Amino acid sequence: MTIRLPDGPDRLRTYEPRTEPFAVNPGRSFTSRTVFSAAHVVADPFADVSPDAPAAVDWDLTLAFRRHLWSHGLGVAEAMDTAQRGMGLDWAGAAELIRRSAAEAKAVGGLIACGVGTDQLTGPATLAEVRAAYEEQLALVEESGAQAVLMASRALAAAASGPEDYLEVYGHLLRQAAEPVVLHWLGPMFDPALEGYWGSASLDAATETFLEVIAAHPDKVDGIKVSLLDARREIDIRRRLPKGVRCYTGDDFHYPELIAGDEQGFSHALLGIFDPLGPLAAEAVRVLDTGDTQGFRALLDPTVGLSRHLFQTPTRFYKTGVVLLAWLADFQPHFTMVGGLQSARSLPHLARAYELADGLGLFPDPKLAEERMKTLLSVYGVTQ
Repeated sequence: MTIRLPDGPDRLRTYEPRTEPFAVNPGRSFTSRTVFSAAHVVADPFADVSPDAPAAVDWDLTLAFRRHLWSHGLGVAEAMDTAQRGMGLDWAGAAELIRRSAAEAKAVGGLIACGVGTDQLTGPATLAEVRAAYEEQLALVEESGAQAVLMASRALAAAASGPEDYLEVYGHLLRQAAEPVVLHWLGPMFDPALEGYWGSASLDAATETFLEVIAAHPDKVDGIKVSLLDARREIDIRRRLPKGVRCYTGDDFHYPELIAGDEQGFSHALLGIFDPLGPLAAEAVRVLDTGDTQGFRALLDPTVGLSRHLFQTPTRFYKTGVVLLAWLADFQPHFTMVGGLQSARSLPHLARAYELADGLGLFPDPKLAEERMKTLLSVYGVTQ
């Protein structure tokens, strides 16, 4: 069987899909690395809502996908940017997502961390209002029993006048956190509103402020998540962390080498690409648990092409490819996203995502994936 895919303006080429999926079974948790998958939300396609209305979420399928990730030993990073925080999912929806997922994690014994931000603020805010918004979300996550991830705040980026404001706000939050948190540095390639975070457009200066926050409160920082798509900078930061503070890579371009590490250390992981790669990524980490770094890289290195494709600029729209692959892999029966973001990527982009994922064997039923991709192509006027 073959499928015709876009190949430049007004051209199609023939692709022969894979017939067998990558074979992997659910398995135990990991011993050498802590690994989170930032999970997407499943929209309700039957809800009569506009793109700027509150998100309509299919809770049953959303939680079922989290159980899928847990079954392979992965932790779930909930209500992060992969779940469309600030891009279709508002704070009310995120709060409900946190409550439901944390309860589900407790029921199945799954590892979970949840994003804490300030997205209930919808206009200009003072530093005091930013602190209060963070406090509200931190309280909810702690009450749910999940670990907190202090996410980068658009409101703080807009309100802060310099590094001292970041030191004050984060210091205040860390002093009152009940348990150690993960600090998240999300770069502007993921969210342009975060340009100049930590008080400077210079990454070198911003890094110093970031490390100063951690050095002042090492007992309240479990780890950091670095999402700058800059492997060299992540390694430099990793080597300067206080003892006991982990680095969770958020680099969807260089994750195999960062997780594998070097003679001076390694990164754990909190990655959006581990949403579609879940079972394969889990198998790779279990190989790494045996000390087989070469085998780990042999499994994970071939996935980088797909990840770089999904996360190509504008990077913030990577979620569209993630949800496409979830539909093609039959984790949901439709290709619909909250906020209507299924339209955020072009047909050639989606077709290439299908081809790369199929080549990796990510689809449990390759024939079903092919049929669904042909259906999508037909909507765009491509006949087979």
